[in-house]
Amino acid sequence: MIKITHIEPRHDFSIDFTFSDGMKKHVDFKPFIGTDKLSKPLHDFTYFSKVKIYDNGRGIYWPNEFDFCPDYLHDYV
Repeated sequence: MIKITHIEPRHDFSIDFTFSDGMKKHVDFKPFIGTDKLSKPLHDFTYFSKVKIYDNGRGIYWPNEFDFCPDYLHDYV
């Protein structure tokens, strides 16, 4: 089971990830930021940088509960 062990949000609306298998990945989140209720707040970098890792490492989330699972970020993005 892949887990996220570390994240580093960047000013260009991307996040650097480290996963439990040692993989490091840079993911651009601009394509996921739209005008809908969940993703629109991410247009503000102050809000974007509030991203957290779930306690069990099984995803990332923002205060409004917009989230991504580690498998998707690790394997498909």
